[in-house]
Amino acid sequence: MAAPGQGFLAELKSAVTPRAALLVIGVLLLQLGFITSYIGALHKPAPQNLSIAVVAPPQVAPKLVGALESVPNDAVKALTAPDAETATQQIKDQKIYAALVVDPTGTQDTLLVGGARGPSAAKAAETITTAIDQSQGRTVKVQDVVPLAKGDTNGLSAFYLVIGWCVGGYLVASILGISAGSKPANVHRLVIRLGVLALYSIGAGLLGTVIAGPVLDALPGSILGLSAVGALVVFSVGAFTMALQCLFDVIGIGIAVLIFVVLGNPSAGGVYPAPMMPPFWRAISSWIPNGAGTSAAKSVAYFDSTNLGLPILVLVVWALIGIGVALLAVLRGPRSGGRALVPTED
Repeated sequence: MAAPGQGFLAELKSAVTPRAALLVIGVLLLQLGFITSYIGALHKPAPQNLSIAVVAPPQVAPKLVGALESVPNDAVKALTAPDAETATQQIKDQKIYAALVVDPTGTQDTLLVGGARGPSAAKAAETITTAIDQSQGRTVKVQDVVPLAKGDTNGLSAFYLVIGWCVGGYLVASILGISAGSKPANVHRLVIRLGVLALYSIGAGLLGTVIAGPVLDALPGSILGLSAVGALVVFSVGAFTMALQCLFDVIGIGIAVLIFVVLGNPSAGGVYPAPMMPPFWRAISSWIPNGAGTSAAKSVAYFDSTNLGLPILVLVVWALIGIGVALLAVLRGPRSGGRALVPTED
């Protein structure tokens, strides 16, 4: 008669296969990575290389630039601008975050900020310049030259819209892989799957924009422009997830979660813009579809589509890599999982 302990061990081995155990461990690691990444990126925002221009008479500007550059921890990247109009345009072109305009005839200066770029960055610029002016017996008033929309109080609407698009991208790719095999049977099947993804992306981009814009009145900007950004975000994330599934089967879904959720979301620049994030998350922010999509959506919504080149290029490259890797995987060998193309005979 088998010992009770041996019976339980046998049942455990039958219920939890080695592959399942490895997947559970992988999920645990993803969970811990999620906690580490989100808390690490967002728990202690502090400015670093926050670009602030100085508009002041020649005899005053060097002293202010020096004062800004001397703020501890490389908090400020100071430069000069010839006049307030130029500084305002640089903010609207997303070249700088703020500008301190000195009034040589009075004791109150003006801080120009672009709140739509990130309220936390505008607040940090205000705190820094106020401290410097107070040390000189002066005051600062803030003028927001690119304010947030009334329905976008905290400036998070573009971020949440892009996160929704990213979630749709990797979920639809995952569903297609689970339902019909992680790796398409042939190139024709891959093209069909990519076509379905493309149609889904167009619909998701348009409907997401309509919800964020006309329905909830959370984001201004061109509906066509935002829809195009959304479609590209969904397709790039979906295509790359397909490639990961072709290479790693179901584990590819976990890798997609690692990239787009664990790393992509906290570094996207939604809660805090890049100068307010720690170095690691700031470094990866622009190169993952989450961050690129958020930058592109904000640009279309608030900044007349300036500085769109890099984020669009990043999204296109992710999409092309996804398509290329999936194609090579299909051409190289037999698919993993899925159904046979034709019935087999015994």
